Amino acid sequence: MNTYKPATRSSPHAAAGFSLVEMMISITLGMLIIAALVGVLISNSRSAKTNDRSTELQSNGRYALDHLQRELRHAGYRGYTWSEPSTPITAITPITNECLGASAAAGSFVTNLRQGIWGANDSNPYSGNCLNVGYVRGDVLVIRHVAHSPLSTNTTNGTFYFRSSYAVGEIFKGTGAAPLAGAPTLTGAPTPQADFQLQEYVYYIGSDDNDATIPALRRRALVGSGMADEMVASGIEQMQVQYGRLDTALNTRYFNANGISGSSTDTLFTATSYAWDEVNSARIWLLARTARSENGYSDTRTYAMGDLTYGPMNDNFRRQLFTAVIQLRN
Repeated sequence: MNTYKPATRSSPHAAAGFSLVEMMISITLGMLIIAALVGVLISNSRSAKTNDRSTELQSNGRYALDHLQRELRHAGYRGYTWSEPSTPITAITPITNECLGASAAAGSFVTNLRQGIWGANDSNPYSGNCLNVGYVRGDVLVIRHVAHSPLSTNTTNGTFYFRSSYAVGEIFKGTGAAPLAGAPTLTGAPTPQADFQLQEYVYYIGSDDNDATIPALRRRALVGSGMADEMVASGIEQMQVQYGRLDTALNTRYFNANGISGSSTDTLFTATSYAWDEVNSARIWLLARTARSENGYSDTRTYAMGDLTYGPMNDNFRRQLFTAVIQLRN
């Protein structure tokens, strides 16, 4: 016998959905969570960009400073000898785009290997020739030396070399001949003798190769028989250099370039053509700057760089100052 069971009625609350108030609360909470996540993402993105810019400053600044330190430590190096080059200036001319000061004779820059270091204070001494374009600001630094190792292959036509012995040294142009096979002949000079490539550089602040709005540490380098332009490090905005000499109490005092040349008011030393030979160290400041500006950031700082107080720039670029004291070995 079949028993009839009447259908039970569901509770009205069992099939009910979200109310409008509940829906609005859910949407609001969801939007708050999304807004918080977006804020975290934006903050992380800004932190990543700041870290990238800090890495850029560190990379460019450290590289430029390390490069100059290496070159300064070799300033004045002449291979086996301390004697001055005996080459007549006329024996190596002409030189393409040579860096010459006012009234200087052709060839006098390249043959001046005795002067391993030289500088100009916030000025361009070569505006009439090798630096007639490109110089932007800051000090100019000249470094001369020969290569770290003697030549082991044939000389290159037109490239400058220094033949070095204990007693004498002489600059000559390569002819493609093997080392010691060509001119000059160091008559009466004892062995050992060796040929070293001549390396001379003029460092200055210019612009990046690919973007003229980005500053860079650049140099004019002796390549072949002329001065060629080379970029050393991008993002270097300012360079200042001071030079150390012993005073009468045998303490090292630092001077701007015009103090070594004798054109400043400091009368501690008598200005002579050999004054730069007495420089025993260099103190250098490099100011690195990011390639791109940063929204929300303003550089209001001033930077003490020797005799120069640089800034405030009041712009959106980050900057970092690098400094070192380098002892000259030669």
